[in-house]
Amino acid sequence: MNRNLFITLLIIFNIAIDQISKVIVRKTLTFKEQIDVIGSYFQLIWVENKGAFLGMGSDMNPTLRLIFLLILPTIVLGYVVYYIVKTKELDRLSLIAFCCIVGGGIANVFDRIAFGQVTDFFFIDLGGIFKTGIFNVADLSVSAGMVMLLLSGFLNRNKEKVLTESK
Repeated sequence: MNRNLFITLLIIFNIAIDQISKVIVRKTLTFKEQIDVIGSYFQLIWVENKGAFLGMGSDMNPTLRLIFLLILPTIVLGYVVYYIVKTKELDRLSLIAFCCIVGGGIANVFDRIAFGQVTDFFFIDLGGIFKTGIFNVADLSVSAGMVMLLLSGFLNRNKEKVLTESK
């Protein structure tokens, strides 16, 4: 498959899955309703977030929120798209990771433009061992992309180390 087509489709897929999930949540849940999916360990809770990750920045004045949660992320996402299209040497895992990050980022920026806030609905609480804030599919895409980038960096560093030692 053409590399640029692959990039485009993967970014669109991430945006679509996120937006479809948010439409379903808005149409089927009641605001702040808690639905136990797996007991109290995994719940659906529809909230609207005016800030960024875990509500950070929700108390900023509107001008700062516009700059830090809309304009700056849009510039960064644009640069990342430019980078992955132009950097042909990226390994497949890094390319997929960047596409997930960009797709998730665009989906949340879209929410901020269209609704003035981001729809969140997943909540995990493993009884004090691990507990999240309320998040969405776009957040999962960005987080998975970051983990894949770290993994790719680790794997590539080990490959380089092996190649260097074998010389």
